[in-house]
Amino acid sequence: MPTASQGSQTPLAQAWDERIAHLLDLLPRPVGKAIAWLRAPSRRWVRIPAALLLILGGFLAVLPIFGLWMLPLGLALLSEDLPGMKPGLERSARWLEERWKRVVAWWRKR
Repeated sequence: MPTASQGSQTPLAQAWDERIAHLLDLLPRPVGKAIAWLRAPSRRWVRIPAALLLILGGFLAVLPIFGLWMLPLGLALLSEDLPGMKPGLERSARWLEERWKRVVAWWRKR
């Protein structure tokens, strides 16, 4: 979902937005529609508390129901309102992808 300020974004921030758009396309339709609804600029009043609760839940990963998966999801939601986070999240995603590719390559060689 492009934003009005997207023209002034850094290449890493644009790459992050493209990554999120691609991931939304991979989700089941009802989930994708719910997240698209949440990402709309007018939903800021819902998105920020939801992001903070997800981040908090990510730190409670030792408890049942909560999990580490909540942390990146909360950060991704929060990046909609704090665009300065997008380049860092994109760099982190690229780093994780590279590490994952190395692990898979190592595993296949065994």
